[in-house]
Amino acid sequence: MRKILFLIILLILSNCSFDDKTGIWNNKNSVLTSKKENRFKDFKKLYTKEESFDEIITPSEDLNVSVSKIKVNLKWTDEFYNDSNNLDNFSYKNQNQLIFKSKKLSKYKVNEKILFDGENIIINDQKGNIVVYSVEKQQIVYKYNFYKKRYRKLKKNLNIIIEDRIIYVADNIGYFYSLNYKTKKLLWAKNYKIPFRSNIKIFENKIIIADQDNTFYVLNKFSGERLKIIPTESVNLKNEFISSLALDNNSFFFLNTYGSLYSINSQNQKIQWFTNFNQSLDLNSGNLFYSNAILAHNDKVLVSTDPYLYVLNSDTGMIISKNSITSIVKPIISQQGLFLITKDNLLVYKKLNSEKIIYSINITEKIASYLDTKKKSISVKSFFIVNNDLFVFLENSYLVKFSKEGKIKKINKLPDKLGTLPILISNSIIYLNKKNKLIILD
Repeated sequence: MRKILFLIILLILSNCSFDDKTGIWNNKNSVLTSKKENRFKDFKKLYTKEESFDEIITPSEDLNVSVSKIKVNLKWTDEFYNDSNNLDNFSYKNQNQLIFKSKKLSKYKVNEKILFDGENIIINDQKGNIVVYSVEKQQIVYKYNFYKKRYRKLKKNLNIIIEDRIIYVADNIGYFYSLNYKTKKLLWAKNYKIPFRSNIKIFENKIIIADQDNTFYVLNKFSGERLKIIPTESVNLKNEFISSLALDNNSFFFLNTYGSLYSINSQNQKIQWFTNFNQSLDLNSGNLFYSNAILAHNDKVLVSTDPYLYVLNSDTGMIISKNSITSIVKPIISQQGLFLITKDNLLVYKKLNSEKIIYSINITEKIASYLDTKKKSISVKSFFIVNNDLFVFLENSYLVKFSKEGKIKKINKLPDKLGTLPILISNSIIYLNKKNKLIILD
């Protein structure tokens, strides 16, 4: 009997390790693992014989990666941070200490993208509530709901952007409205009767957005009146991808759900060029298109689709490079290179002007080696350049820090669980936790 008991205990211990106690790995049956494995389940692989990139390329010992200068960021008024959708090299105190936790800001499911205007956190929830929370006063200073009783039971998907204390809101019902949250007044509201399905950008006195039929709108910022529409290819089947918009000094860039990228002159709103990245030209095809948000950087546009990563000349639309890589999060361009994380959890750094990959490392293997344990699964939530390092936030609220040369430096468990995507403001990390409480870390 003692021998049997000893064998049972030995078997249990052999399957236990330090990493199970830390909680950094996903449970094999967890929702997170299921989500990651099924993220691309809607896409039929009928269009390519080329295998997605999965090669390990070890960084050279003398590698010195150049990134942009560290920036102390003060605002986050666009869901993708700025006009180009690209991220900076953010400053952070790096102490991983909880310095503030608020009361619950909403009892409903909150949009995972939060905004900050320099003083207030702005969130919205699936009931259509817009909540303005003052960090200094530590209280909700304004709460607004546009919707009447007939729409109260509908789940609202709000896309918002902020400029000069004014929130511009487009929804999945077809409404677009403008709200001054300082004076607490609705400035204007329009019902376009077709659900909007893109992020919002503001250029001078114009607003640009797209609807679910892939119609591109240019609106008057002060009245909401339609200045111009550009119909593009519509698709019958819908997936999680929403149309993506970005700006540079001279152009609007519009990637629709069919996979076509349009360059539109920002002054006269005429199409300059367009190209298609969908491997099937059948409008009714089950081959659904997927991409991360497009990036505009200097004279280039980056389109990260499944299954290819494209870098284009923004003036001509000519393809500069094309790699068979699918990034699970929005890539980051910094100086003459770009960082991305593949759906196989490879951290990749490549040259921006060519197809050359400088390094490709397996994040899960690096974590396992760092913890001296067996490799298991992880799910990446978001990705930043911070203090010249690469910060990889995991769905289970761990933060894995890599040097820009691809060497793991530290793993931190966040003091509170991630409920929304984090943003970096004034040397701090800010997000809402699972209970919709505002968290600020230094």
